[in-house]
Amino acid sequence: MVIRLLVTFLFPIVAVCANDSYDYFEILTASTPSAPRAKDWTPAEGIPLEVGGLVWTKEDRLAVAIRKGEVWILEGTESDNAEAITYTRFASGLFEPLGLLEDGNGFLVAQRNEVTRLVDNDGDDIADEYRVAAAGWNVSGAYHGYVYGPERDGEGRLWITTNIDMGPGSDNDAPWRGWGLTLNDDGSVTPQAAGMRSPSGLGTNLEGDMFYSDQQGTWMPATPISHLRSGAFYGNPSGIASQSLPGSPLQLSSDPPNGVIYPKALESLPELVPPAVWLPYNKVGRSATDIQVIDQDGAFGPFDGQLLVGEFTNVEVNRVFLEKVDGEYQGACFRFLDKFPSAVFRLAFSPTGSLYVGMTNRGWSSLGNRAYGLVRVRWNGEIPFEIKEMRAKHDGFELVFTEPVNPKTASNLASYRMNNYTYIYSSAYGSDELEKKGNVITRAEVSDDRLSVRLTVEGLRPYYVHELHADGVSNSNGEPLLHPDAYYTLNRIPKP
Repeated sequence: MVIRLLVTFLFPIVAVCANDSYDYFEILTASTPSAPRAKDWTPAEGIPLEVGGLVWTKEDRLAVAIRKGEVWILEGTESDNAEAITYTRFASGLFEPLGLLEDGNGFLVAQRNEVTRLVDNDGDDIADEYRVAAAGWNVSGAYHGYVYGPERDGEGRLWITTNIDMGPGSDNDAPWRGWGLTLNDDGSVTPQAAGMRSPSGLGTNLEGDMFYSDQQGTWMPATPISHLRSGAFYGNPSGIASQSLPGSPLQLSSDPPNGVIYPKALESLPELVPPAVWLPYNKVGRSATDIQVIDQDGAFGPFDGQLLVGEFTNVEVNRVFLEKVDGEYQGACFRFLDKFPSAVFRLAFSPTGSLYVGMTNRGWSSLGNRAYGLVRVRWNGEIPFEIKEMRAKHDGFELVFTEPVNPKTASNLASYRMNNYTYIYSSAYGSDELEKKGNVITRAEVSDDRLSVRLTVEGLRPYYVHELHADGVSNSNGEPLLHPDAYYTLNRIPKP
């Protein structure tokens, strides 16, 4: 079935000020007006784009899974003008799909009860078969009993994550709630990692390593971005009873401590794996969602290789730089794009380098003024003056910028401020920033090309977030940084 709608691309209501992100990135929103009635499709207000899954297909079309249990294929979304965009309903009758991945002549989609393979045998863009691709976890019907994915890592493995149950009817002692699982060819799943709370985002970096996002709450003092791998425990013990089931790769050596600072928790529980990056509460979002690597050969600005992370409550897309120290990932997060019209839930790049942002409030609150929608973001070719990278050194940090700095401001110690802090690991909801101390910056050395600054810093502490403010730094034109704040999770201090 094909429905042809006139879809208008409009600028949303955005408070644009001097040196705003939207001086560099153009945001356009797709609206679906009332559609003509059809025999088997009679929405009164058009298609409710409450986006749960989003993927760009090999045929250069955008596939969208929506909350009401349907998958739609959209054509024409790259156009700038008001013109007819084709919406084709590929599948229906799904149970709250929260992920979508192209697979052969169809898609894989995670429902609450299974991962389903949707197959189009005759090429008419309508699924002919709904096959069970994988199942085997607890389905209670409780609130928050979601399943996310699948996503494929660099080794070809398909990953899903399961939310812990919340509310009446919850049963987190039943199989594999709050776990990361991989799918097997026979339809079974293999448990890989535990300790998740609300792991709504999955995505790989350029090396093919899988990462997932979680959300601040019980046992999660702030929002983490973690490297997903077998045998890891990420902190939430709500579903840890499954470690006693056959196939579990994990056995905790002791009960998780409750009410200790995070570095002490890591010492007392060897299986507890720290996140690669903490996103400090409300400074860089509150509730992270999707993860999308930038791999656009410069078509989305100077940030290739970094991760974009969706943000639900604060309607944002934030940026994460990762590096490996002693074989483990760590890095920094930065504000990036904000003021989206609804809660950001899914991200996907088109072949032209446009970022598509799928949104849905799903009955919760966000700072947006719409309940759902689909937005396209394009880079306009102008370079924003940003901290591109923040790299750990044995005695401080190296900042890499997108444009040459003014050496006078960048070498001035008064241009910078830094402090560090950690969190409490406990069953309480979230955590304040604890054990906060200032860092003394004793030297700021500008490179010959003026694209980097080497900061010598006293008081570095492993497993603490190091928060940098570089408000005084300007570029060669005297312009300040678009986002002068950076937050580096220093799990390991590099050796000299």
